[in-house]
Amino acid sequence: MEEILILIGLTLLPFLELRASIPYGVFSTDLSLLTIFMICVITNILLAPLIYLFLNYLMEIFLRVRFVKKFYDKTVIRAQKRVHKYVEKYGLLGLAFFIGIPLPGSGVYSGALGAYVLGFKFKDFFKAAIIGVCIAGVVVLLVSTLGNGAWSIFVKNV
Repeated sequence: MEEILILIGLTLLPFLELRASIPYGVFSTDLSLLTIFMICVITNILLAPLIYLFLNYLMEIFLRVRFVKKFYDKTVIRAQKRVHKYVEKYGLLGLAFFIGIPLPGSGVYSGALGAYVLGFKFKDFFKAAIIGVCIAGVVVLLVSTLGNGAWSIFVKNV
């Protein structure tokens, strides 16, 4: 049970998420790969709406302050208008790939912030989060289980 709680805890940490919990599970526990994958992916998916709703609640509080509201309207609303065509073009899949790319700075936390700032509806963000988390989970699990051999896909040895 302790191993499962550690996996959940690592998955909940910003900037680590399942990018850290899956390798930890593969290399440091006796849990099956399916169990590790399911715990980490489900935890990361459940985290998505909590972050988005918290951001929404937090922004409602901050936007009550006049200078914050003025700054928000000037910068964020203007940026939303500028990127609207890209959001329309790439939309849900673009956000899903951003969440799904297992690199530092991408993931559910930054995806939720980006979705909120870009004006994504909660439902669309949640769909993108599910797709993105599944992509990240599969990629991280494959890299973790294939080990050094995984890099041979990307790098040619001379």
